[in-house]
Amino acid sequence: MRLTRMNIFCDNYLMEGGFGSCVLFMEVSVNSNDVDHALRVLKKKMQREGIYKDLKLHRHFEKPSEKKARKRVESLRRSRKLSRKRFERDGY
Repeated sequence: MRLTRMNIFCDNYLMEGGFGSCVLFMEVSVNSNDVDHALRVLKKKMQREGIYKDLKLHRHFEKPSEKKARKRVESLRRSRKLSRKRFERDGY
């Protein structure tokens, strides 16, 4: 049997408001039966989409105050990173 495509289908993907009926569908091509390479590509795609981050955040209930604090910290981190990149690029 020769694999040409690997489809990943998840019926109950965890959404922002709880369990949703969203369908997550990713497709990875498998060349010359190299499944290990296809799995690495799949993991990269999932990481870029933020699926791992969502799953980690939704493992336990997050109180609204904790959510607000986490979003504030993430915002500060993004703004510092942007200013650091701007300083490296422009010099000011």
